[in-house]
Amino acid sequence: MKIGIIGAGNIGSALAHRFRAAGHDVAIANSRGPQTLTQLAKETGARAVPVEDAVRGNDIVVVAIPEGRVKDLPPKLFAGAPKELIVIDTGNYYPQQRDGRIDGIEEGLPESRWVEQEIGHPVVKAFNTIIAPSLLAEGKPAGAPGRIAVPVAADDARAKAVVMRLIDEIGFDPIDDGTIDESWRQQPGSPVYIKKFGADATRRALREARKTRDPAWRATSGSPSARAR
Repeated sequence: MKIGIIGAGNIGSALAHRFRAAGHDVAIANSRGPQTLTQLAKETGARAVPVEDAVRGNDIVVVAIPEGRVKDLPPKLFAGAPKELIVIDTGNYYPQQRDGRIDGIEEGLPESRWVEQEIGHPVVKAFNTIIAPSLLAEGKPAGAPGRIAVPVAADDARAKAVVMRLIDEIGFDPIDDGTIDESWRQQPGSPVYIKKFGADATRRALREARKTRDPAWRATSGSPSARAR
């Protein structure tokens, strides 16, 4: 498949490595321009491109940027994207640590529902519960003991199935987490967040999740750049 990645931080870079190792055609972009991604492109075999080219002509686009930077994406970036384009949101909302206040999320929207409203395109929530070193080094063949599970939420059954196959291909057990409105079960503070659980433990953790956001994951007056987004 042709995969574009927006964001070359820890998760974006790790996914570039994993997808290229699986034989996919990968383009990666960041906010500073392709000239700053020369080393990563050399290491992974991914193509460094402008942000617009991470979307144009690809089968899948991964948005792997801080939640607070979603509004900084180029206007109408996804406006001309075909309906069948699959967009994966890997983000997490860190209001106290990084992102400041995002009103829609504070008012109860699941993080990925807010993201898809901002970009104007449906998303699949995945890769937000696993840390980058695990993505890079802990993938295992299907059926291997200790294989880490990755929950996936989406409204579109076809898009979800494609992403789940991709997760399995790079060495992890994909777990269906329902729709985007149910994706709060895998947000920061949930029982499954950044845990190296297998499939059964992940399903159990998703069932045990509670929708009320813990105060540790809500904005405060001391949040960085605490402004409405």
